[in-house]
Amino acid sequence: MYQLSEAIILRHLDYGEADRIVTFLTPDQGQMKGFARGARKSRRRFGPALEPYARVRLHWAASRGEMVTLREAELIDLRHGLRTDLGALALAAYGCELVEVLLAEEQGHARVFDLLDAFLAHLAAAGPTPATRLLLELRLLQMAGYVPHLLHCSICCQTLQGTEAAFDPARGGSLCCGCAGPGGRLAVGTLGSLARLLRTPATAFADIRLGERTLAEGSAAVTAALRLHLHRPLRTLAFLQQVTAQP
Repeated sequence: MYQLSEAIILRHLDYGEADRIVTFLTPDQGQMKGFARGARKSRRRFGPALEPYARVRLHWAASRGEMVTLREAELIDLRHGLRTDLGALALAAYGCELVEVLLAEEQGHARVFDLLDAFLAHLAAAGPTPATRLLLELRLLQMAGYVPHLLHCSICCQTLQGTEAAFDPARGGSLCCGCAGPGGRLAVGTLGSLARLLRTPATAFADIRLGERTLAEGSAAVTAALRLHLHRPLRTLAFLQQVTAQP
């Protein structure tokens, strides 16, 4: 039985002399893997449509193994802008791997598909902005059901008071100073900004700007929360850190 769906190419692996194994994301069936026989030689059936980060329309047939058999791919958007900006390319690779690892068990999540599509489109059009990575990570945490406590103490459940609080993802997220004990602090305003970002449209990346302290503290908190839920280190992170000089 043949199937047809729009998809985002997450990555591919060349196999043999002409074949290709493709990992892709669909809105309804989540992550899938497909075997594209002769993909590297067939301009008519595949052309450049199996390149990473492209939005495509895929035709496939079910097979006995875990992989489907890709029959044809129609290119919708190659996202040329990613190929001319190393920072955008590195962040795109990181974003696709993050979706692949964090949501590996999802059977289908249209909101994640729309989020990743908007993220890649923004990078291709405008390049990486300081808030782009933070927005993707925070929204993915929420969609995966892992978003930490932000405005309330995760221990005593009281609304955070004062100007400073602590953050420990292993203990649920934000902590009031009374429950946190000694240790590092961050601004309550930073936590409030993260909460407000979660109320923005999930596909909005343009014109969102954050102060230096909010960006630094918020990025550190969200990155720490992500580490709890990744079953392996991300291979693309070292490249991203090298290109952007971000932790």
